[in-house]
Amino acid sequence: MSRTLVSAALIAALGGLLFGFDTAVISGAEGTLRVLFADTYAQWSLTLGSPAFWHGVLVASALAGTVVGSLVFAKPADRYGRRVTLMLMGLLYLVSALGSAAAWDALSFTLFRFIGGLGVGGSSVIAPMYVAEIAPARLRGRLVAMVQLNIVLGILVAYLSNYVIAQLGFAEAEWRWMVGIEAVPAAAFTLLLFTNPRSPRWLIASGRDREAAGVLERLGTRKAAVEREVAAIRASLAAAGQHLTERFFQKKYLKPILLAVAIAAFNQLSGINAIIYYTRRIFEMAGYAGTSALLQAVIIGGINLVATAIALSVIDHFGRRKLMIVGSIGYILSLSATAWAFSTETTGPVILFCMIVFIASHAFGQGAVIWVFIGEIFPNSVRARGQSLGSFVHWIMAALISLTFPMIAEVSSSGIFVFYAGCMVVQLIWVLTVMPETKGVPLEEMEQKLGITDT
Repeated sequence: MSRTLVSAALIAALGGLLFGFDTAVISGAEGTLRVLFADTYAQWSLTLGSPAFWHGVLVASALAGTVVGSLVFAKPADRYGRRVTLMLMGLLYLVSALGSAAAWDALSFTLFRFIGGLGVGGSSVIAPMYVAEIAPARLRGRLVAMVQLNIVLGILVAYLSNYVIAQLGFAEAEWRWMVGIEAVPAAAFTLLLFTNPRSPRWLIASGRDREAAGVLERLGTRKAAVEREVAAIRASLAAAGQHLTERFFQKKYLKPILLAVAIAAFNQLSGINAIIYYTRRIFEMAGYAGTSALLQAVIIGGINLVATAIALSVIDHFGRRKLMIVGSIGYILSLSATAWAFSTETTGPVILFCMIVFIASHAFGQGAVIWVFIGEIFPNSVRARGQSLGSFVHWIMAALISLTFPMIAEVSSSGIFVFYAGCMVVQLIWVLTVMPETKGVPLEEMEQKLGITDT
C-alpha cells in the first residue's frame, strides 16, 4: 500500500471525524442554550409552537443543513472535483464553529449550525466517494469503512472534548468553547487536503488522462498497469453515462426503493440521533449532574466506537440480517428498560447500562448495515441515486426525531422511549419477514431476487 494512498485516505477520513464531531458536540451545550435563549423561545412561541419546539428547531438546525448538503454538493463535486469540494466542506465546518462560538442570539446560532450541517451533508457523500475513487479494488472496502469508523470516533472525540472543557472553568463561556473548538480540526482538514491528489476517476472524466495516470502511479498502481486502469475507468464512465437518462422512480425499482426508505426510516426511529444530540440531558434527567453527565456521554461514545469496529469486522461473515436481528432485540430491550426506569424513577446506573446496551445495539446492527445494504440492493445503473434517496430519508427522519424529542420528553420522559421501542418492534418484524440477505449475493441474482426486470 503506497504512502500517498494511506495519507490521502486518512486525510479524507477526517471529513468523517468532523461529521461525527459536529453531530455530537451540541449535546454538551444544548442544556445551557435552552436556558440562555428561554426568553427568545417564549417570544417566538407567541406566534407558533412552544419553547420546547423552538429549542428543538435550534438543535435540529444542523440536521436541516445536512439534508440540503447531502443533495446539493454532488454536482459541484463533479464539476470542480472531489478534493476541492471537500475543501469547501472544511471551510463550512470552520465558519460554523467560529460563528456558533461567537453567536449573539438564537437566530445567529441556528444559522451557523445550519452552515455546519451543510458540511456534514456534503462530506457524508463526498468523503466516501473520494476514498472509493482513489483506492484499488482490493482495498476499497477497508478504506471506505475507515470513513464510517472516523464518524464514530468523531462522536467520541466530541463527548471527550465537552467533558474536558467543562473541567476548565470557562463559566458562562463554556458552551462557546464547546462548539468553537471544532475550528481546530476543521482548519487542519482544509489545509491537509492541499497535500492530497485529485481523484483519478474525476480527472479522466474531465479529459485529463495523463494527469490521472500520474496520480494512479502515486497511489500504488504498477507502471505497467496504469494504462489498463485508465482504460477501465474510461469504459466504466462511458457505461455509467449511458444509464443517466433512465428513470429511477419506476415499477421495476419499486422493491429496492421501498427497502431503502424503510431501513433509513427505521435507523432514526430508534431514537439514535435524539440520544446523540441530547446525551447530556438524558443523563441529567437520570440524576447525573454537570460534568458527571458528560462523563457518562464519553463512556457511551467509547462503546459506540468499539462496537462499530467489531461490527465492521464481522459483517461479511455473519451477514446483514443477523446483525439487524441482534441489533433490533438489543434496541427493544434497552429502550423498554429505559422507559421503565424513567416511569418508576429507577434511574442513575440503570440508565447508563441501558444506554450502553442501546448504543452497542445500534453500532452492531443498523449503524454497520444501513449503507452497505442500500448499496447492495440497487443495480449499478441507479446505485448512486439509490444511495442519495436513502441518505435523504435518513437525514429527514434524523431532523424530525431531534426536533420532536424536547417536546415529547417534556411531557413524558418515559413515553418517548416507549415510542422508540415500539418502532423497533416493527423493525424486527420487518427484518424477519421482508428484509432480504444481501451477503455474497451476485448482482444479477440480487436483481432476480428483488424482481428488478425490464418486463
